[in-house]
Amino acid sequence: MLFELKSVFQNEGEEKTISYKLDISNIDIDGVFPFKTPLDITATAGNRASLVDLTLLVSFDYVRSCDRCGEEFTRKMNYKFTHKLARTLETDGNDDYIETPDFVLDLDETVISDVLLSLPQKNLCKEDCKGLCSQCGHNLNEGECDCDKKQVDPRLEILKQLMD
Repeated sequence: MLFELKSVFQNEGEEKTISYKLDISNIDIDGVFPFKTPLDITATAGNRASLVDLTLLVSFDYVRSCDRCGEEFTRKMNYKFTHKLARTLETDGNDDYIETPDFVLDLDETVISDVLLSLPQKNLCKEDCKGLCSQCGHNLNEGECDCDKKQVDPRLEILKQLMD
C-alpha cells in the first residue's frame, strides 16, 4: 500500500490516516506459515514542527506450535511502531529516519519488517507451560504421568549405591 504524504510534509500540523489489511500468509518462518489471517494496519502520519512522524498500529492472529509441549496455539498480537520520516537523508547509514523523496511511502515493506523483527524468539502456549515428560512424552499440561520421577541418570548410578 502506497501512502501519499505530500500534504503532510508541506503543511505543519497536518495529519493523515489510512487503514487497510495486508495478507502475508505466504511468509515462511522456520518452515511454518504463522499468519493465518491478514494484518489489520492503521497508519497515521503527522507533521509536528516540521517533523513528520509515522505511527503504525498492527494487529493479527499468530499461529505457532509451543516450543515446550508442541501444541498449536493462536495468539492475538498487537504492536505499535513509530518512525520518523524525511524527504532526503544526508548519509546512507542513517537508520533513524525513513527516506521519502517523492512524498510516497511503501507501507507494506515497513510493516512486514517491523512485524518480523518483533516476533517472539520463544513461542509458548502459556507462560507456565510444563512441556512434555522426558521419559514417556506425555503433555504435562494435561496432568501428571505414571513415570518414575526418581530415576537416576545412568552415569551417576554408582553414586546412588553409595547413598543406599
